[in-house]
Amino acid sequence: MTDVDYIIVGCGLVGIAFCEQLRTHHKSFVVFDNQSQQSSKVAAGLYNPVILKRFTQVWNAKSQLELAAPKYKALEALLDVKLDCKLPVYRKFTSVEEQNEWYIASEKPVLSDFMSPNIVSNTNAFIDAQFGFGEVMHSGRVNTTQLVTSYRDYLQNCDRLISEEFQFSSLQINSETINYKKIKAKHIVCAEGFGLTKNPFFKHLPLQGTKGEMLTIKAPDLNIDFILKSAVFIVPLEKDLYWVGATYEHHDKTYQVTESAKEDLINKLKQFITCDFEIVDQVAGIRPTTRDRRPLVGSHSEYKNIHVLNGLGTRGVMISPFVAEQLFNYIENGNPLDPEIDIKRFESKPY
Repeated sequence: MTDVDYIIVGCGLVGIAFCEQLRTHHKSFVVFDNQSQQSSKVAAGLYNPVILKRFTQVWNAKSQLELAAPKYKALEALLDVKLDCKLPVYRKFTSVEEQNEWYIASEKPVLSDFMSPNIVSNTNAFIDAQFGFGEVMHSGRVNTTQLVTSYRDYLQNCDRLISEEFQFSSLQINSETINYKKIKAKHIVCAEGFGLTKNPFFKHLPLQGTKGEMLTIKAPDLNIDFILKSAVFIVPLEKDLYWVGATYEHHDKTYQVTESAKEDLINKLKQFITCDFEIVDQVAGIRPTTRDRRPLVGSHSEYKNIHVLNGLGTRGVMISPFVAEQLFNYIENGNPLDPEIDIKRFESKPY
C-alpha cells in the first residue's frame, strides 16, 4: 500500500496549480490523468483582466494576476521551459462611440491599471481598423499545451503520474483516509474539468460545459506582436502562426471539429484582416463553465476528505492559482473559502 497525502484527479491547469501548492508545502501526492479532457491543451492560454465586450473588470482580476505571475515564473524554472509571453491586447474599435466608452471606462479606478487611456492608431495595412485600438495592459499568453505536456513529463519522472482513468466506484472511504486500489490517501481532489459531470460525488453541481473550436492559421503578411480582439481573438504564436478563436456551442458536447465552426471563424476573421492565410489546424475542447461564471470549490457535504476544484471556464490561466491556494488553505488551515467560489452557494438552490 502506497501512502500519500493527496490524490489529484486531472492534470489540467487547475490540477497543476493544486499540485504546485502541495509540492511547495512538502505534501505527498499522486495524479490520475488519462488525457480525456482537452480544454487546457486546446486553450489559447490568455490572461486578460478586462471584459472587452462591456469594458469592465474581470472578477478579482488584480489579486489573481498578482498571484499568478510568480506561479508561472516558478513553473518555468521547475520545468525549464518558456511559458509566459507578455503581450498587450488591442481591442479594435468600430466607431467613435466605442472610443468614447473606452475613455470613460479607463478612468474608473478599478480599470485604470489595465486600460490605457490612449487610442492606438492602426499602422498595419492588412488590418481594417480605421478607428484604432484600445490597449489592455498586464495581459499575455501562457503556453498551456507546453505547460500540460511538460508537467506530465515532470510527474512521470517523479513517479507521481498514473495515466489511467480514475474509477470512483473503487474508492473505499472512511473518516480519516481514502483507499483506492493500492493507494491510501488523506484527501482526494477532483479537478477533471468537464469530466466532473460523470463524477458520482459532484455530478449534481451545475457544471454546464461549453464547446469551443479554434483555428491555427499561417499568415506571413499579418506580422503582429500583440493579441488582437475584434469579432474573434487573434493570438500570435511563432513562425507566422496565429491562434484564432473561439466559438461557443452549448449543445454539442463532443470533441469533434465541425465545418460550421470553421466557416464561422473564417468569416469573422475576414471581417477585419485582409491578408491571405492558410488554415494549419482546427481543434475543439469543452470548457468547464458554470451558470454564475464562478469556479466550483469546496468539499463534499458528507465525505469531508473529498474535494472539488473545477468550473474555471475560459479564464483558467488567471483563476487557477487563486482557487488552488484557496482550497489548499481551506483543507490544511481551516481558512474559509471565498463565498463566490464555495460550492455551498448552491446548497439551497435548485440545480
